[in-house]
Amino acid sequence: MNIYNSLTRKLEVFKPLSPPKVGLYTCGPTVYDYEHIGHGRKYVNDDILRRTLQYLDYEVKHVQNVTDVGHLVSDGDEGEDKLEKGARKHGKTVWEVVEFFTKHFYDSMDLLNIKRPDVITKATEHIPAQIELVEQLMKKGYAYDTKEAVYFDVSKFINYGKLDHQRLEDKKAGVRKEVKMGEYKKNPADFALWFKRQGRFEDHIMHWDSPWGDGFPGWHIECSAMSMEYLGSTIDIHTGGVDHIPVHHPNEIAQSEAATGKPFVNYWLHHEMLLVDGQKMSKSLNNVYKVEDVVEKGFDPLDLRYLYLTTHYRKQQNFTWQALESAKSAREKLNKIVSTWDIPQIGCSQLEEDFVEAISDDLNMPQALSVLWETVNSDYPTGAKHASVLRMNEVLGLNLNQVSSQKQQQDNVSKQIKKLVQEREDLRAKKDWESADKLRIRLRGLGYEIEDTDSGTTIHKL
Repeated sequence: MNIYNSLTRKLEVFKPLSPPKVGLYTCGPTVYDYEHIGHGRKYVNDDILRRTLQYLDYEVKHVQNVTDVGHLVSDGDEGEDKLEKGARKHGKTVWEVVEFFTKHFYDSMDLLNIKRPDVITKATEHIPAQIELVEQLMKKGYAYDTKEAVYFDVSKFINYGKLDHQRLEDKKAGVRKEVKMGEYKKNPADFALWFKRQGRFEDHIMHWDSPWGDGFPGWHIECSAMSMEYLGSTIDIHTGGVDHIPVHHPNEIAQSEAATGKPFVNYWLHHEMLLVDGQKMSKSLNNVYKVEDVVEKGFDPLDLRYLYLTTHYRKQQNFTWQALESAKSAREKLNKIVSTWDIPQIGCSQLEEDFVEAISDDLNMPQALSVLWETVNSDYPTGAKHASVLRMNEVLGLNLNQVSSQKQQQDNVSKQIKKLVQEREDLRAKKDWESADKLRIRLRGLGYEIEDTDSGTTIHKL
């Protein structure tokens, strides 16, 4: 299997640390507001990665964080965090916001047929681990204590910026204006590991005791602390959006490797963004859609999943309602065809090999879909095609197994109906009209109308 590694910017053969075991960490949600279809694309592609690894017989341990500690909107002027903004916006407490939007996130992911992670790890439940990691960085001289926060000193970490391939000097010059240097920072790119609940942060709602006083963790520290707790000092694969390449993931690398002296992640995988009508999603443009919005317009969430599969994860994808309509038509056509096939048996070996080649080529889902349709349109017996398509569905996650089981249920119902109709015919032949009428009523209850004509009995589905 080949994976494009953002760290090396190369396509590399995937070699896990302890095969067949694979440690997979996927950056999860910050639960302060509704998740949108852009997030959905990222998490569907994470799911495709996990399913692909499992299809290739790897034993995956999938860990995903939930950021339920509000990190600051900026590292500068404002002391308000995202959870506090979300609480004010939705008229809830921060704890209610966390509970509500965590549930909303996983409900949305369920609709998209995304497998739940093996470990869902919440930041609020791992504060001691985060404090311990900060202590290690302090002891090793990579962090310094100030009046407002404990900061990581990026100048002490030689390889800082190796993920985004930007020199520290350039990073310092390019730090966003809104992320202003705190009064006590040594370098503009230094980032907070632990904030103190005093001064501009004195009203922060979520807070815990620590060696540096009452306070709360910075954003980046949670992913390092929790991923290493469940997957060890070095992780096989870490995923995220491309928006995490400039800041969040370089900071994760710096604090983790500074603490352990070991490589933090062997393969970094980053997903490109979803546009809507060619533009970035924005509330001002009124183009931020949730999975529920898709459902309200008459689409199945799996139509959206199918649409995601039509574009490679490393390319930007443009969402339009017309594109979703096309995905819906394709998926419904696929379901209709599969529902008519014979019972799965044997399979189409060459086409299955082509499918494996596609998914092993840096998760090439557009090519995998192409192989799927090639299988559907092939001249193989329908039972063989059925077996292969169901195997492909293990990666694609389009619930074709449910279409197959529905067909089998329909076949079973059909056999039952035919048996009842024949029993009724036998009763009529015996002139047992009362018992025959009871069977007619029973068949009507099962959704079938019986009509007796001069040419025989006909059956109509109600």
